[in-house]
Amino acid sequence: MSTVYDCSQTDSRTAGLAAAKNALKAGRLVVLPTDTLYGLGVDAFDSEAVSSLLRAKGRGRDMPVPVLVGSWNTIDGLVYSVRPQARDLIRAFWPGGLSLVVEQAPSLAWDLGDARGTVMLRMPLHPVALELLRDVGPLAVSSANISGRPPATTVDEARDQLGGLASVYLDGGPAAHAVASTIVDLTGDSPRILRVGAVSAEDIADVLGTTPESLVEGVS
Repeated sequence: MSTVYDCSQTDSRTAGLAAAKNALKAGRLVVLPTDTLYGLGVDAFDSEAVSSLLRAKGRGRDMPVPVLVGSWNTIDGLVYSVRPQARDLIRAFWPGGLSLVVEQAPSLAWDLGDARGTVMLRMPLHPVALELLRDVGPLAVSSANISGRPPATTVDEARDQLGGLASVYLDGGPAAHAVASTIVDLTGDSPRILRVGAVSAEDIADVLGTTPESLVEGVS
């Protein structure tokens, strides 16, 4: 049994956030709004819950689950070393539609899939998501859809696909961008865009002082 909470109403939003917090603590799945797409989330440090998320989506460990954070400072405890380029991109685009692939801190006791020592991080620009993240900490969040089907841009689209697999649905209205985040890989010698999405290659290149072509080489 799952419940949808209308976060445009104060009482329902308060009840929904409390229900989401309790569900996450219990290892259950929660659907939450973000600025890009709706996400399916669990406690990032609950390995069994992350496995449940992957099963719910019909997705393998070869596609590790990204992590959402509620503040800039959170990444200092999650990343092996925060490069100046990462700081520049965070200042420019967080909260927002940019995901960064970085080397994770080796001490972290989590299992997000076969990530090979890396983690993809983002701070979303959505008040409901941010309030939840600041209350419960980092969440492992993937798009709220069954693998191979269209990602959800509304809570109804998410519920149509996931149904009772998620315990709590937080309805924050239609996703502002309705497109996935842009992904920048900062683990190599030079930054590289793995996916162009909500943030343009041109805007990223402006911040990094380079050309869009050098960032998207080989990206389809």
